[in-house]
Amino acid sequence: MADKKVILVVCGEADVNGGSALKKFMKKTCTFAGYDNAGVVAEASKIEGAATVAADGVAKVFEEDGAFAIVELGNVDGDALETAMAQITDASDRRTLIVLATDGGLFIGGLGIDKKSGTIERSVTAADIVATVCYVADLSVPADCVGGVLYQALKDPDMKLKEIGKLKEAIGRMEVALQRDNREPWDKHDCA
Repeated sequence: MADKKVILVVCGEADVNGGSALKKFMKKTCTFAGYDNAGVVAEASKIEGAATVAADGVAKVFEEDGAFAIVELGNVDGDALETAMAQITDASDRRTLIVLATDGGLFIGGLGIDKKSGTIERSVTAADIVATVCYVADLSVPADCVGGVLYQALKDPDMKLKEIGKLKEAIGRMEVALQRDNREPWDKHDCA
């Protein structure tokens, strides 16, 4: 199973203030009001390993070691969106980034997102979503991606630098341990 996962839910005009699954999701999101929903599925499909599925197929994508699922709902009513979000949140865990892209705004929650940032007044395009998804979930960025990472939504904009620092420390500790084990057996003891 993939370490970090992403679910992109795309729909037209939809009531995001619906039932319990939507309310639970919306409590943990960052909102971008200036969002253009055009072309998001086409851009996101360029990410290597992207799987377009129905809401009830997200769990299977992750079981098969996939890391990125796209759920295209079209124009749905509040009940249909609620049902889809319930299935999607059931398939997710704490290592999942969920992006809900609607004609009325962009809502991002989960892995690495600062839910306290509220509504951010920034224009966002489909390419920005692709860049952000790839950055957060360690996915390969498509070669023609021109978007920018939505750092305003992240808990820690420097998270990648910190991950690299931790890896460098671990490599240093491993090198020291390997040097200790390279001594001859008679060098390990002070029996002489």
